[in-house]
Amino acid sequence: MWLDLLQWPAMAVTVVAAWLVGSRSAHRRALGFWCFLAGNVLWVAWGLHDSAYALVALQFFLAALNARGIYKNE
Repeated sequence: MWLDLLQWPAMAVTVVAAWLVGSRSAHRRALGFWCFLAGNVLWVAWGLHDSAYALVALQFFLAALNARGIYKNE
């Protein structure tokens, strides 16, 4: 099923997000936090499909931290 492959784009988006958040540019850091949020959505979709409920719960907590990062970056 195609949802089995969703973990790969989720991983790629998360890696790109981590790289962007490490930038000195406030704009790139903000983009990184938004990428992290997109990655959170992808991980939740994959986690629900794969019954990885601890991963799903983790993504909700990380999404809250990423939303805080967006707010603090401005």
